[in-house]
Amino acid sequence: MTEWRTGGNGTQQFPGSRADGRGEGPLQRADRNMIELLQELRVAQTGVQILFAFLLTLSFTERFGSVNETQRWTYVVTLLLSVVTAGLFVAPAAVHRVTFRRGVKPETVQLGHRLFTLGLGALALTLTGSVLLVLDVAVGLSFAISSAAAVMVVLCLLWFVLPIPLLRRTRPNPVPHPNDCDGGAGDDDGPSPDDRATAREPSSA
Repeated sequence: MTEWRTGGNGTQQFPGSRADGRGEGPLQRADRNMIELLQELRVAQTGVQILFAFLLTLSFTERFGSVNETQRWTYVVTLLLSVVTAGLFVAPAAVHRVTFRRGVKPETVQLGHRLFTLGLGALALTLTGSVLLVLDVAVGLSFAISSAAAVMVVLCLLWFVLPIPLLRRTRPNPVPHPNDCDGGAGDDDGPSPDDRATAREPSSA
């Protein structure tokens, strides 16, 4: 579906429309994408908070005093990774607050998307480090290393490789705009440059 607006110079095509039938303008799409992003962040943040709490209290247990040097540094690196992960997942909400009512919601959504993706990578490393630490203490280093490597591979496959076939099947836009950088694909990977130009008007972001 293609939207049209009539301005002072006549009728012109509005490039923020969607090929999937939603008929959204760039600001409407940015609002919806921001809501979806924040909902997804809530799911990830809950797991990170639980993991961080577990790691934080682990150093105060009696058994922690008997860990060797390798296990101690594994714990330190994993704890710091959990802090970085939590920071990346909170950052999109913080950026949204800082840029509130500045008319840059499409850019805010794009930045939040990148931060969320980096957070997923950091979370994969944090979970891998947690498995390595726990299994090293419970079973032994050899089994812990192989299990942690398997966990890392599985997480990368589920989070980053599995969506690739869906991206390849993205429907092309039947009415591509000549200035669209992505060929007019009807996905949610962000607004085009024309969308950002049109979106620079007062909004809730």
